[in-house]
Parts: sequence; structure tokens; C-alpha cells
Amino acid sequence: MNDFFPCAMSIVFFLSLFGFLALMRYLRYKETMALAEKGLVRPGPYGNGKDTLRWGIAITAVGLALCIGLYPIGFLPGNRTDFPFGLGPWMLGGLIPTFFGIGLVLIYILTREGKSKNDKDELPPPPPPAV
Repeated sequence: MNDFFPCAMSIVFFLSLFGFLALMRYLRYKETMALAEKGLVRPGPYGNGKDTLRWGIAITAVGLALCIGLYPIGFLPGNRTDFPFGLGPWMLGGLIPTFFGIGLVLIYILTREGKSKNDKDELPPPPPPAV
């Protein structure tokens, strides 16, 4: 009986979280349909890809911090020392986010359009009004 309350509360938490997300998606759908009935289009996210770069740098930094923090585990006394350079499976906790972040940075670099430094990151002009 002692374990019932935390289990029930965690289930209630996740049900309310996913219920809220489903409600928000439904409301966005209804808004899109109302705009479509009037002949309007929801403005799209005209991003310039900088979010990918920002997330890539942040995740890489977290991964590197984890790598630095986890590296000394390989040199603890009583630990298995047959791993090369003290690198063991515990380093995956830092290496996975590091390489995921590097992947995001590479996606930004490889998919950005060639813009000169004088170009400003502006939204494209709005479409002409429907007649």
C-alpha cells in the first residue's frame, strides 16, 4: 500500500502531461482549419538554421563536461585497468551527447545556404493577398 500513492501520482502526472499536449495540438489544428476556411495560411517558421547550431553547441558542451567529469573513473583504485587510457563504458554517458551535438553542428554547416556577410537574416516578404 505504501507504493500505491507514488505510482498513482506518476501515472496521473504523465496522463495530465500528455493530455495537455494533445489538447494543445487539437487547438492548433482547429486554429489551422479556421484559417484555411477563410483562405489564409498559417505563417511558417522561417528560421535561418541558427537554432540547430545553438542546440549543437549546447549539447556538445554538456557532453564534453560529462566526458571530463567521467574520465577519472578509469583511474580509481580497485577499478578494472584493462581499458586503454582509462576509457571504459562509463564514458558513453559523455561521448554520446558530444557526438550528437557535433552532428547538429555539422548539419548546420552542411545545409546552410551560401549567404554573404552583408545579407540580413530577415523574414521573406509575405505572400500577396488572395483575391
